[in-house]
Amino acid sequence: MKNNEQPSKQMSEAMHAVCQAAAAKDISLLPAAEETWSLDGFHQWCLDLQRQYNTAGKSVVYSTYQAYLKQTPDTVARHLQIAKDEGFTLGLKLVRGAYLGTEARSLIWDTIEGTHTSYDTIASALIHRRDNDLVRPFKSSTQGFWPSTNVMLATHNAVSVRLAQEHRRAQAARGEDLTTLTFAQLQGMADEVSTSLIASARASEQERNALGVPEEEMFKRGAVKEKVFKCTTWGTMHQCLNYLLRRAAENKDAASRTKDTRLAMGAELRRRVKATFGLA
Repeated sequence: MKNNEQPSKQMSEAMHAVCQAAAAKDISLLPAAEETWSLDGFHQWCLDLQRQYNTAGKSVVYSTYQAYLKQTPDTVARHLQIAKDEGFTLGLKLVRGAYLGTEARSLIWDTIEGTHTSYDTIASALIHRRDNDLVRPFKSSTQGFWPSTNVMLATHNAVSVRLAQEHRRAQAARGEDLTTLTFAQLQGMADEVSTSLIASARASEQERNALGVPEEEMFKRGAVKEKVFKCTTWGTMHQCLNYLLRRAAENKDAASRTKDTRLAMGAELRRRVKATFGLA
């Protein structure tokens, strides 16, 4: 992978066995990106698997895109064009990035605000299926730029989640086709973000049932049910330690979320106390 070479025969057979098992169970695989020294090889391996397994609008294999890298908008645009030209569904997992300590600083946006802007602008392009200031057609012609896509927004940032939801609701209200979109957070982190997404989805479903209208009608009203996943580790502490350390580095801004988390926990405690006495 580091040398952008094809996987060994043994590695290739193992990857295809995993992909075939995932496809048989209708689940998706979300490999995590590494540092830039191996990133070209990583994306090439993922694209090769997507060509074979991502068909009929369903992504068995995703590739991970790190918004803190200045090159990522162009990488996304190039992969969109490849998927369109070759006729497969592109699976994209968008993260902010976790290798600030080892990457060359020049490869990363100059400020955290730059990373936030990159993340939200790429997400907007993928949701609306329209090029914008960052994600521009890789070829000179804009015709046929957008392939079938499945998108996962893996983020703990409540602002990014809220912006994505606003984009989706506006799309639904206009009657536009919605890109397949899911959200993801780490187990034990940003639970208030995850639960807000779940609560929003449940509220939409309850409203639909109360009104007795089909889901399509709810879309026209701007009500969209989003799916949210929690990522957890599996293995021994030794096996998982590097992963956990990277996640800790990736979430150095967790302290800035402490107030929001505390307020969310307080609100939930009050709700449960009221429920105990039949006041909820």
